[in-house]
Amino acid sequence: MIRTGELAKDFRFGDLKGNSFMLSDLKGKKIMLSFFRNGACALCNLRIHELIRSFSELKDLIQILAIFESGKEDMLPFVGKQSPPFPLIPDPEAKIFDLYELESSPEKIKNSMNSEAVHEKIREAEQAGFPLRRQEGSNFDRLPAEFLIDENLVIRRVLYSELVGDHFSIEEIRKWISEKS
Repeated sequence: MIRTGELAKDFRFGDLKGNSFMLSDLKGKKIMLSFFRNGACALCNLRIHELIRSFSELKDLIQILAIFESGKEDMLPFVGKQSPPFPLIPDPEAKIFDLYELESSPEKIKNSMNSEAVHEKIREAEQAGFPLRRQEGSNFDRLPAEFLIDENLVIRRVLYSELVGDHFSIEEIRKWISEKS
């Protein structure tokens, strides 16, 4: 697992809009690297919705990168419809997921499905227009993760999810942004 204090692993990415970058191109900015399950994932779509709602206050303070274990064609009809003001990055072969040592765990997915907190998030997602659905060919056992990276590309906060709905709160992100690196 990646740990706090490590240098972020560099990678090239292309987003849904056709832009191509290296993570290292963002040196000098704070970065939130968010890994999601697949483009149709209800809880992932809810999180993107939450980030979009908070974007106006965060946009000048942090670069958000949202990476999905889906191809572009599997993202466009779902998460792509939200048109977030930050990059959505398809990673259908999970190369970036592997680079950042993300986990697939049938046991943790089962625990997630038995969690009242996750069921509450599922209800919230459905009310927001993101129904629970399975995306054909996706890795159903994938767990999300988030990394907060400073201006020197050093990882300062790490969250490997124990349940499918685990993410840094917007308040935690704000607090980290305001800290000195």
